[in-house]
Amino acid sequence: MPQLKRNLGLVHCTLMGVGVILGAGIYALVGDATGMAGNAVWISFLLASVVALFTGLSYCELSSFIPKAGGEYYYTNRAFGQRTAFVVSWLMQIGIAVAAAAVALGFGGYFEKLIGWHQVLAASLLILVVAALLVYGIRETAWVAGICTAIELIGLGIIIFVGVPKLGSIDYFETATTGYSGVLAAAALVFFAYIGFEEIVQLSEETKNPTKLIPITILLSIIITALLYVLVAICAVSVVGWEALGQSEAPLADVAAAALGNRAFLIVSVIALFSTGNTVLILLMSGSRLLYGMAEDGTVPSRLATIHKTRKTPYAASVAVSVVALVIVLSLQDTALAANLTNFSLLIAFVVVNASVIALRFREPDVERPFRVPGNIGKLPVLPVLGVASSLLMIYYVDLKSILIGSGLIVFGLAIYLISRRSRRRSPTDSPPSPENTA
Repeated sequence: MPQLKRNLGLVHCTLMGVGVILGAGIYALVGDATGMAGNAVWISFLLASVVALFTGLSYCELSSFIPKAGGEYYYTNRAFGQRTAFVVSWLMQIGIAVAAAAVALGFGGYFEKLIGWHQVLAASLLILVVAALLVYGIRETAWVAGICTAIELIGLGIIIFVGVPKLGSIDYFETATTGYSGVLAAAALVFFAYIGFEEIVQLSEETKNPTKLIPITILLSIIITALLYVLVAICAVSVVGWEALGQSEAPLADVAAAALGNRAFLIVSVIALFSTGNTVLILLMSGSRLLYGMAEDGTVPSRLATIHKTRKTPYAASVAVSVVALVIVLSLQDTALAANLTNFSLLIAFVVVNASVIALRFREPDVERPFRVPGNIGKLPVLPVLGVASSLLMIYYVDLKSILIGSGLIVFGLAIYLISRRSRRRSPTDSPPSPENTA
């Protein structure tokens, strides 16, 4: 059977990791967050990065000794069994597809303003182009993601460039009217801007020396984006002021326009197209690898694990994930609901991933781990416990409607698993599951 091709090194993976984290979040959320936190919005980005780092460290440990595409599925399968693994992976797939669709619509909105095409048409075409690229090759996908990431960094560099001369002109601890409770609420909001680091593990089977490179990539991606976010937030409020920035629908473009004129607004808007397009590319890429891992293990139809004979890409899974995202684009009405549903789905997964580190430390203490999360009390790893607690705290700030829909999707996913398991038991051609898959 054809295998995925190991083409990716540290630079490729880090560019893709930074690219998917930067994505649309900083371009869209800094305005709303500033309206909640005031000039202290940089603290919100810093706090959110700490929460991301807790879970990121757990991904580092798990990926170092379970280097598989479909990472979350294999981690939770090994720690808690196939049923939990399926539900977590189901939620991850939902979160990825909804996030990709929402960001694609954001791309369509920018495209409509600049070119005049209808938003949904532009978003749909983006997904089709991305699907074709994913089928064509992982190296080509990595290079396109790298180029888009470089363009995104130029956009953030423009904001830093215009903001540095004004540093020190305001009180950076001044909050909005809600005080530091607003800073905490903004931290929960901008956590969405860090989502993406978890997708790096989906590259494990296409990365050279993944047990070493994937953990390094995760940490580098979170640290680099955190530094950029904090610096951009400080520079943005220095140029515009938190009141005006908090009311802006195109916050970073308005910052550039305030300092350099309307031409800068156009430039940053074009850069936002690359940013949103890059996010969709890497989200669908990681979603296809997660689905491939589930298919390879037999919890979804095995045809979804089919690898292209010449391109060595999981083309069936890539097409399937892209089709789901396209359907959501054509039916999605409320992008705020999409963001909150994404947060809920992924945060639940993060709770279980952190718990998997804890469980496997007790169940498999002698397994070699090239990367170990530092800090223990006896056998208990402290930082994964903080990862569970901080993820639950973020869920507290998700709106009730999204929680109810997400909970319903959990029940629906569990029902699908039980039905498919019953049908597999009835099939005489099914081979018995491996011990790893029935943990």
